[in-house]
Amino acid sequence: MPSTDYSQAAAAPAAVPPAGPVLADGETSRMVRLPGLGLLVRSRTGHGAARGTAGLEPAMFVHGLGGSSQNWSALMASLDDTVEGRALDLPGFGHSPPPDNGDYSIAAHARAVIRLLEAEGRGPVHLFGNSLGGAVTVKVAAARPDLVRTLTLISPALPELPPQTSALPTALASVPGMAALYVRVTRDWPPERRTEALLSLCYGDPSVVGGPERAAAATEYQRRIDLPYFWDVMIRSTRGIVNAYTLSGQHSLWRQAERVLAPTLLVYGVRDRLVSVRMARRASRAFRDSRLLTIPGGGHVAMMEHPYLVERAFRDLRDEISARARGGAAGSTVTATADMSTAASGS
Repeated sequence: MPSTDYSQAAAAPAAVPPAGPVLADGETSRMVRLPGLGLLVRSRTGHGAARGTAGLEPAMFVHGLGGSSQNWSALMASLDDTVEGRALDLPGFGHSPPPDNGDYSIAAHARAVIRLLEAEGRGPVHLFGNSLGGAVTVKVAAARPDLVRTLTLISPALPELPPQTSALPTALASVPGMAALYVRVTRDWPPERRTEALLSLCYGDPSVVGGPERAAAATEYQRRIDLPYFWDVMIRSTRGIVNAYTLSGQHSLWRQAERVLAPTLLVYGVRDRLVSVRMARRASRAFRDSRLLTIPGGGHVAMMEHPYLVERAFRDLRDEISARARGGAAGSTVTATADMSTAASGS
């Protein structure tokens, strides 16, 4: 266990292993260098690229704690006829090296996203965020409405006090010494066992992940754990979430949500063990222009577990926005199917 679990010094920027990220068919990746930051950006080509991307609206996808841009591959593929999708690895995650300043607060992650959007000149974008990435994108949308066309939040890490019991072990990672204890207890766990534990935590039904996908996930999990800065990034980012939960006044994430102007799609899984579905109604009231999709069998990563449902809900949102622009009647619900239930709330 790195000594940074106990000290205040941030891990020094470390070289990313030479093997690049695993890319799905139609994806490319590149490293974007910004002062003090290196961000791996995954881009989706395919149907949209074959016709030229001039008619496609830009989209940016932001992953959650312990995740990476790869978490969005399935959803980006299903939307590549509609948006020009790009997903980043937040600083220290995936294949992005740690930031020079060692700052993993939600505000710092939000600044990284804003700097990337500014550098690439892609705003306004359809902005997607999951978990930690949901909290990050809320701050982006509140601070820079000019950069955000719509906001899609999948199990966003908005303050829930007290958190549900099943989320407490994750929060405890921010306590000094707890991560070191976890490392000692799980020292002999093979990657496959670690992966099973992660899938059980994040999926409503882990059985939807097939054998080849599990093996690939275990390989990637082991790669990340072997990085010299892995635990430092996880601990500091978890502390960033916990600290954000304690903020009040204008800095509160709930107050930030009230400032968001972009039409917002909220997606919650009833079986989510990290972000309780009971927060869905509060979120639908907080965002002034919101739609709420709940997935009865869904867990924490609906874009991976139920990409079709998230895709359909986003397309409905986009169609509604287009109807508004044409002066037509605007609906406020997402189309229901036998596999999902919906509710909507607006200002």
